[in-house]
Amino acid sequence: MSDQIMEFAEGDELEMADPSSLIRSPSYTARTGDITVTVRPIWIEELSDVKDQIFTWVYHIIIENGGEEAMQLTGRTWSIFDGAGNEVSAYSDGIGGELPVIAPHAHFEYTSGAELRTPSGFMSGAYHARLVEEDHYFDVTIPMFSLDSPHQNRLIQ
Repeated sequence: MSDQIMEFAEGDELEMADPSSLIRSPSYTARTGDITVTVRPIWIEELSDVKDQIFTWVYHIIIENGGEEAMQLTGRTWSIFDGAGNEVSAYSDGIGGELPVIAPHAHFEYTSGAELRTPSGFMSGAYHARLVEEDHYFDVTIPMFSLDSPHQNRLIQ
């Protein structure tokens, strides 16, 4: 399977035919202790080619630190499943090449993307993090979220 994760640099703007798709798309949330992760995937018709079986999504992620200590994101692990049940695992240090620190009661957000060879799929994963003051390492759950195109029914409600 030739699925891939695409990184979009902070500030990159995607031309979408319908910018309101961000508002209409579903969101998925997971909580690990005081950390909340919300993901909003968006189907991108303009970057997809159904005839050549290239299906593209971007997803916007917000990581909220509701705790009393600063935390640093040191990496992330993804499991990506296409509509045929094939899995690709991916690991990266940091987020887009950065090691962001999230202050107490603050948040960090970014946009990234995925490309599949099927019209649907889903992703799940974990951020690897540490409490800055204690140097305590832990994982933060990224909720499982559905990659739905108009060419397939929604997989996860």
